[in-house]
Amino acid sequence: MSLADRVRDLLRKPKVPALGVDDEGLEIVAEAFDAVEADSSVLARSPAWVAENPAVLRHHLALPADRIPDAAAILAQDGWELREVREVDGRVVTHALRVQRLDALHCAQERARMAGLAQRLGGDSLGWDALQPLPLRDEGHGR
Repeated sequence: MSLADRVRDLLRKPKVPALGVDDEGLEIVAEAFDAVEADSSVLARSPAWVAENPAVLRHHLALPADRIPDAAAILAQDGWELREVREVDGRVVTHALRVQRLDALHCAQERARMAGLAQRLGGDSLGWDALQPLPLRDEGHGR
């Protein structure tokens, strides 16, 4: 394939806008809170998820309050942002957020990583969900 062919192919591909964790219009397109369900099954049963587009992967963690700074520092090394959501039974429920493309392998790897991190810090990994902007609906044809 020549350089001109590559440039032409790049120009023809639809542009996917950049995505941020705080973008308006994000909706949950997949969620995995059952530890025995495979991530591949979660994604397979998610009709709203668009595999080609980036998503905000959001892990829900319950951590001791005094370990939040440790968790935030560890996660930041790989581009994760840790946000406190609420306190429940002496633990802080947090969201670890990062924009990425989703696939079953990476979801499973990150689920295992979050479970290991939470366990080391005396907490629990509750599950994950993924958010994407839903496509605009065509008024004449529904969704």
